[in-house]
Amino acid sequence: FLIVKISTCILTQKRLVTTALYSHYLCVFVCACTYVCACSRMHSLQVDSVQRWMEDLRHMTEVECMCVLQAKPIGVEEDTQGELIVATGDHVARNNLQTLLRRALVVSTELGKMFQRLEKGRWQRVHSTAVRANCHVRSLVHEYSTARNTPAEMQKYEKSLLEKCMELTTITERCLHTEDEFFLKSMREAIHEILTDVSDSFSHMIDMALANEIQILIRQIESSDSVYTIGSAISNLLSLTQDGPQLCRIIAKEGAVVALFKICRQDCFSDLYAHALRTVASICCVEEGINQLEKVDGILCLADILTDGNSAEAARAEAAAVVAQITSPHHTSTQHLGSFLESMQDIVTALIKLCESASCGEVFLLASAALANITFFDSMACEILLQLHAIHILLQSCKDRQRVDTPYSKDQVVTILANLSVLEQSSSEVLQEKGILLQLLGEKPSSSSPSEGAACERVQQKAAVTLARLSRDPDVAQTAIQLQAVPRLIELCRSPAERNNSDSVLVACLAALRRLAAGCPDSIEAADHQQLIKPRLVDSFLLCSNMEESFV
Repeated sequence: FLIVKISTCILTQKRLVTTALYSHYLCVFVCACTYVCACSRMHSLQVDSVQRWMEDLRHMTEVECMCVLQAKPIGVEEDTQGELIVATGDHVARNNLQTLLRRALVVSTELGKMFQRLEKGRWQRVHSTAVRANCHVRSLVHEYSTARNTPAEMQKYEKSLLEKCMELTTITERCLHTEDEFFLKSMREAIHEILTDVSDSFSHMIDMALANEIQILIRQIESSDSVYTIGSAISNLLSLTQDGPQLCRIIAKEGAVVALFKICRQDCFSDLYAHALRTVASICCVEEGINQLEKVDGILCLADILTDGNSAEAARAEAAAVVAQITSPHHTSTQHLGSFLESMQDIVTALIKLCESASCGEVFLLASAALANITFFDSMACEILLQLHAIHILLQSCKDRQRVDTPYSKDQVVTILANLSVLEQSSSEVLQEKGILLQLLGEKPSSSSPSEGAACERVQQKAAVTLARLSRDPDVAQTAIQLQAVPRLIELCRSPAERNNSDSVLVACLAALRRLAAGCPDSIEAADHQQLIKPRLVDSFLLCSNMEESFV
């Protein structure tokens, strides 16, 4: 503004001015310009410095300073200091639990780095990592102790852990001031032992802290009459189950399954059934969860919900999810299946009805997955399904895009069909649904998703297995040939791209072709017979698995 005023005066001055006054104006003008340039340069330097500092800050952190800062509350009253880590509000509890898990992950990562650097003998890095780990552990222990009245047993672990962390820092520092190889070798063994103790103690302390928080959530579920409070606590438990089997084991041991089934047995909490059962299904991914379910007669509760016509579809779908989880073939223990057999008739009947009436693909997927798992461990379930005309219901569902809308649902359907096809009575029902089974042989992924591609492979494989088993009936074999099953099977054998390079699909298709050829030799051309039927199965497999392109 000053420059503009001065220049305006100089340029627009019409009257005569003295040389001295003109010189004065000019000097002021030059000084003003110099000042503005200097200010501009200083501002530029300040901006550059700040930007440089911000960029550097992302790559370096003074852990000791951060430790001090994190340990001091900012503007918090004395009676609310405990809210820094775990506040009493339900909406904060989930974030606090996740924060505890994240902090534990940071420490675990640092300890893992120490093991790696110790093996390489990078002593400077070993010591700096030990210092960072020590600071992180002390910060975490201080914050949690401030927020909670930690149990006496946990306090002993905290004290022992802090002492070991300090010992680790001290001993690694000693290794910086010597180059004696013999000394360093002996120190490496000692540090490795201490580091292992620190890792074990830290893991145990975190488990105890998480168990303490989980107990608080379970007490909320058991003692509260508020649907909102209970629902929020269940949500927190559900989010914790997504962090891995170890956390699910802790949740199960603390009695969460028992508390959740108490909710599912009270009519006043019917709106929470689906939410509670979804959490139970997540917990039952581990044996401890299934054992807890067995102790509280959870299978009877599931049967009641599934067979209750007044239960919401969402609740029945989540009950089906629990059934699918506890009957999964991946579980090594089958002790819980004894009580399951007592209610199997009711459960299977309710599940097939749920498949028939499902309003969306997710409900159908959960119900069909439960049925698929059930058919694996008891032939009585297959007989019940045949009596309920399950083949007709399932194959008709495949025509309904609203219910069967993904390869994952078709995978469950064809799994059930493959298990039912062992029974001779299944042939007649399949004959009534002409062509649908063969359509499953042509299943292809709609995207490049690896999981979807794998699901399509399973559909093709199990469809071929089902066809091979059913083709022992001449009528089924003749119908399959009339519906052009042979050309599709040959295409899957000869074209790796059609089967997504899957060897399991190739073996199943070769077996189905040989079964059809045994009943109807004229259905296969001489060239195909020479390569796919006449040789040993292993020779045909090797021939087809090495093909780079289709010869069809």
